[in-house]
Amino acid sequence: MSRLSESVTRVMHILDGADLGADYTAAQLLSETTARRSLDLSDLSPEEQAALVEGRANHLIPSAAVLAEKIEAAQAAGRPFVVKYGIDPTSPDVHLGHAVPIIIASRFQRMGHHVVFIIGDVTAKIGDPSGRSSDRPPLTDEDIARNLSGYQQQVTPFIDFERADLRFNGEWLNKVTLPELVGVLARVPVSMSLQREDFRTRLADGHGLSVAEFVYSVVMAWDSVAIDADVELGGVDQLLNLQMCRKVMEISEQDPEVVITTPLIEGTDGTGTKMSKSKGNYVGLTASPDDVYGRLMSIPDHLTEPYLQLLTEWTDDEIRVVTKRLEEGTAHPMAIKRILAGEVVAALHGLDAAAAARAEFTARFSKRSFADTQNLPVISLKDHAEDSLGALISRTLDFAPSISAVRRVAQQKGLRLILEADGEQAPTPLTEASVQQTLGEVVSEVGALEGAELYLKVGRKVARIDV
Repeated sequence: MSRLSESVTRVMHILDGADLGADYTAAQLLSETTARRSLDLSDLSPEEQAALVEGRANHLIPSAAVLAEKIEAAQAAGRPFVVKYGIDPTSPDVHLGHAVPIIIASRFQRMGHHVVFIIGDVTAKIGDPSGRSSDRPPLTDEDIARNLSGYQQQVTPFIDFERADLRFNGEWLNKVTLPELVGVLARVPVSMSLQREDFRTRLADGHGLSVAEFVYSVVMAWDSVAIDADVELGGVDQLLNLQMCRKVMEISEQDPEVVITTPLIEGTDGTGTKMSKSKGNYVGLTASPDDVYGRLMSIPDHLTEPYLQLLTEWTDDEIRVVTKRLEEGTAHPMAIKRILAGEVVAALHGLDAAAAARAEFTARFSKRSFADTQNLPVISLKDHAEDSLGALISRTLDFAPSISAVRRVAQQKGLRLILEADGEQAPTPLTEASVQQTLGEVVSEVGALEGAELYLKVGRKVARIDV
């Protein structure tokens, strides 16, 4: 049995019937899963390594089988298996969205492979055009130097730079001659760039597209040639750039790298847009433990599972157990969110910081009283006892755009009745079936407590029920 399998067995034992909301359980889980971030994975076979990576990938090109073959060939030849990850310093901050492929790079490193982290000090001057609707403002050398200053420190929680290389692509790109560049460009079909939807959209809308942006992916591909990469990691928005890397390596008579893309993590606001500093829906890697914890506790319930998949070392089997317990009602979404928040804080700041952030959040919010909240909507049970809960929420309270939306909130365990007395709250999750019941029926099933106030919570929105 591999070291990872042994760890999974221990976690599954903890998950079996434990109170996931208890501090003791959370501490047990966090101790085990945080230890995985430094777990030696070199005892996995090449096939097992490829499968572990594939489980978190959007694309693995050409295939997991080829990845396993390349790993096995490198091991047989006694040479390092080179894993490339590149980032352009267009901003001084790295956030959790950037961390998704970096976490995969960390796993490769723990499998015994050689990670090369490339800072695009030259390519940043062009600006990656991927997904952009207009040209990127040019960066000066001063801008790049300022942005670079904290990059290594920010990703150190995931990458051990004592065993990895940090390179700047100016090392080789500043030496490329015009004949060399023209020689490669002459063998790259224009169709590879014209297939890009972002380019076609910009041209159709009359926005600018520079020749420099047009050849960005070819210039970036020189990085792969320079280090003779075996595999390259990037977000799914980098797919066409990474495919160009394979093409240019082929032109250079090198074995094309394996391309691995990872999902773009959704922002903390849950609106469907990707995590971005410009949108304000991000968690910075330099944020304080309390800020990281608080931001993750604020995410909608439906983001908890993908965040667990992409930001932690939890396996699919473990996540399935948690998801099943949520569906059965034997675990509360808030308990799982606390576990997630602790995982990320521990990764960035350590176990002690995660425990302190959990305690601080509990002290600040668990005892919060809705009675102290000003201007809550009030629903009279006498006047609305015969109204269906779904219609009441969507039409009278205007808390959701439709009854179908209310059902989705219930499916995500975000619909609750809460009894509050003396600052203590007793929440009762409401099921999808409750949406069709009348308010009177739902309240009667929950019961009443003398001297208690009754509240209806729909996601983050709250109304008081006057009984």
